Amino acid sequence: MSTTRTTTLRRAGVIAALAAAGVLAAAGVASAHVTVHPESYAKGATDGVLTFRVPNEEDTASTTKVQVFLPTDHPVLGVLVSPQDGWTAKVTNLKLRTPVKTDDGTITDAVSEITWTGGKIGAGQFEDFDVAFGQLPDDAGQLTFKTLQTYSDGKTVRWIEEAESGGDEPENPAPVLELTEKGADGAAEDGASTAPASATTKGSDNSTATASSSDSTARGLGVAGLVVGVLGLAAAVFAVVRSRSAGSRVE
Repeated sequence: MSTTRTTTLRRAGVIAALAAAGVLAAAGVASAHVTVHPESYAKGATDGVLTFRVPNEEDTASTTKVQVFLPTDHPVLGVLVSPQDGWTAKVTNLKLRTPVKTDDGTITDAVSEITWTGGKIGAGQFEDFDVAFGQLPDDAGQLTFKTLQTYSDGKTVRWIEEAESGGDEPENPAPVLELTEKGADGAAEDGASTAPASATTKGSDNSTATASSSDSTARGLGVAGLVVGVLGLAAAVFAVVRSRSAGSRVE
């Protein structure tokens, strides 16, 4: 194999590897955000569960504190926090500027913040924090849950940025719950689940899990990376064949 042919193959392989690695790295970042599950509920849904998934992004520090701020302009009513092994939850209530009328009466205050402390999320792990609700608002298109994640080294990551309409996802996006329109039968028109999220297994099995199987974005980016790698290798093979053909014609 000539020096030119070897160089061509090497360059094509390096380009393919770098492209695939870049896409796969992006997939890893996408899966590391604090998220809320399910991703959507019907407007005015009642008696459900929201799960806040908090992954640990640091290699040398553990997550020791999680603060979730609930919107008060469109309040979530009847909030209850599920017990979490190793964690202590503090719930903060706020008097509403505009009371909310419900079938059970007028609500004048709602939960504005939930803070979990005392536990630990290690490197490569995540924790699910379950919050039950009595009723979601029916006058909003989405709910944003700004979140602060504090590490054992004192660093705090502020998951508070909101994406602009039609814009790229911000670096530290806040968890967002989409609220969909109800159909005639009370179900969401787009098929979004209005049932409570499935119960999450607590304990060591949960704390050692390393990724969310529901992160379709990360999976999509991962597949894209593999496709880029295959195309790069194909280009390398084509370059070698073309180089051989050119060499034959010269001879």
